[in-house]
Amino acid sequence: MVNFLRKIKTNTRDSMIKYARGNNTKWYLSFFSFAEASFFPIPPDFLLMAILGSGQEHRWIYYSFLTSIGSVFGGIFGYMIGFLLFDSVGQWLISLYSLQEYMIVVKEIFNQNAFWTIFISGFTPIPYKVFTISAGFFGINLIIFIIASIISRFLRFFIVGFIMKVFGKDISRFVYNYFNILTFIFVIGVIIFIVILNIY
Repeated sequence: MVNFLRKIKTNTRDSMIKYARGNNTKWYLSFFSFAEASFFPIPPDFLLMAILGSGQEHRWIYYSFLTSIGSVFGGIFGYMIGFLLFDSVGQWLISLYSLQEYMIVVKEIFNQNAFWTIFISGFTPIPYKVFTISAGFFGINLIIFIIASIISRFLRFFIVGFIMKVFGKDISRFVYNYFNILTFIFVIGVIIFIVILNIY
């Protein structure tokens, strides 16, 4: 198990470095940002951090913007999947990533306040695609969805970008060295988040 986790860590690091230093960096970042919001499992934060940690921290505003705008458009795409194609594509994606329980939780918090649910979704451990697809499926107002997504996504990725500008290489080294622990904490965070929502 330890060797398996170490292999994942090494492969993840090598892939991020490859994409971060290639000639098509901005296109990779835009694609992953778009894809994660609708169908891809890995958050673009890792690639953004890899790019800014590879000597391009002075361009943090540019890359943070690319990540944010890509994620917003990806979120709209996810919304359309939920609104128009949930019975086919939407259900398949939810089943593929075993996100059925998250859909139930998201429905409950959407009923409380759609705007704040979408806004806060950018900072929760639950994959963002669950919120985007669910928003379309449950018929959340599209304008509210877009406005909340813009604020949430830009705030999140500009915070990541600024932190990388200030602490860049130290954070990249920390994430790699403690990848296994951070993954474990992430999983625990998801569990705690769901338990809290169920209590309230």
